[in-house]
Amino acid sequence: MAVEAEAAAAPGLALSDTDINWDRLDKTRFHIIGAILFTAQISLLHPTAVVKTRMQVAGSGLSHMRGISVFKQILKIDGVPGIYRGFGTSAIGSLPGRVLALTSLEVSKNMMLKYTEGLDMAEATRVGIANGVAGMFSNLVSCAYYVPLEVVGQRLMVQGLPGTTVCNGPFDTVRKVIKAEGFRGLYRGFGLTAVTQSPAAALWWGAYGAAQHMIWRSLDYRDDMDKKPSHMEMVTVQATAGMVAGACSSVITTPIDTVKTRLQVMDNYGVGRPSVLKTTRALLMEDGWRGFYRGFGPRFLNMSLYGTTMIVTYELIKRISVRQ
Repeated sequence: MAVEAEAAAAPGLALSDTDINWDRLDKTRFHIIGAILFTAQISLLHPTAVVKTRMQVAGSGLSHMRGISVFKQILKIDGVPGIYRGFGTSAIGSLPGRVLALTSLEVSKNMMLKYTEGLDMAEATRVGIANGVAGMFSNLVSCAYYVPLEVVGQRLMVQGLPGTTVCNGPFDTVRKVIKAEGFRGLYRGFGLTAVTQSPAAALWWGAYGAAQHMIWRSLDYRDDMDKKPSHMEMVTVQATAGMVAGACSSVITTPIDTVKTRLQVMDNYGVGRPSVLKTTRALLMEDGWRGFYRGFGPRFLNMSLYGTTMIVTYELIKRISVRQ
């Protein structure tokens, strides 16, 4: 009896815990724990974003250098604060946006899973579609919040480079952008971000959901069986699926990201407001088609590591936040 009681008090981890839906979550705990863990994750990956952004800016002298060389140069000139430029703006400013993004992601995924229930399709396809639609919708909803934050953060990252405006902190950046271009200056690259990153988000979440489902099935795990994965197995499978999704997404979206980054930070493309066409032409003239993959190494590393750490962190938050 004592053994049975002990076993009941410490149940194994069910396979259903690999995909915890919105209805099972304690929403307050979910957002509080998420804010803490995601901020810690951003702090670890922020230097790769700074290196990538500086490599993509015209006239920086860094575009043809290797990512590790750029990292060392920033450290040599500016020290540790240099590789964390814009971190405060990104970390603190993104908290409300993260609540918006995570809520819209989970709610829309839950709706899609219920809507597609009973349809004649493979389960991996159903999970992939639900995750993909949720990723796209969440990205569209959060773009309105994140694009101005990204504009400010990236301008702080490239301070001192040719063609950029000198700003003293995030509030000064906002003031100067609005003074020069009005409120719409904070939304440089919004259309490009919404049109391109939403399908990219759909690709990432769809690939992750389908990959995780297929990996579990290849390991002979099913929802209706007594065999349960360990915590280590769960983390390994989710990390692998996240790495694959992040790596694929970085290859497809880097050219668009290069144009978007330059559009958001450069101010010297001649008369008139910078545009996607002007930015693309300037990039082609400078370095040809290979110029669209400036900063690919750091971005590939950033997205692969981000995909892995983000999804492991995210799934951990959901398991901790399950309503008892």
